[in-house]
Amino acid sequence: MGHLSTHVLDTANGRPAQGMAFELWRVTGSGAEVVLKAITNADGRTPGALMEGPTFMPGTYELVFMVGEYFAAMGNRQTEPSFLDVVTLRFTMAEPDGHYHVPLLCTPWSYTTYRGS
Repeated sequence: MGHLSTHVLDTANGRPAQGMAFELWRVTGSGAEVVLKAITNADGRTPGALMEGPTFMPGTYELVFMVGEYFAAMGNRQTEPSFLDVVTLRFTMAEPDGHYHVPLLCTPWSYTTYRGS
């Protein structure tokens, strides 16, 4: 059974990014559609999977994180406007039974991701 999850780590402040808004979009040949909108919890995660079981569909997706808004609220904004405002991670899930964990590690100046477990 397929599974998609995420979490966000605020590496500038050395903690999970609690309260970061993000969206999950499904990208198709005819455009893109919002699958869900959420805000990270105290662990920088969502309470459950973003997609799992019958809601899981292989395809191309984007996780769109509101990084600039989050760091401004944390008092970390260094420039106006923010160097990083919205971070978009586009990825493809090809395995119908795959476990996909797509984390974001970020600062006001940089970010990275990987396929986690």
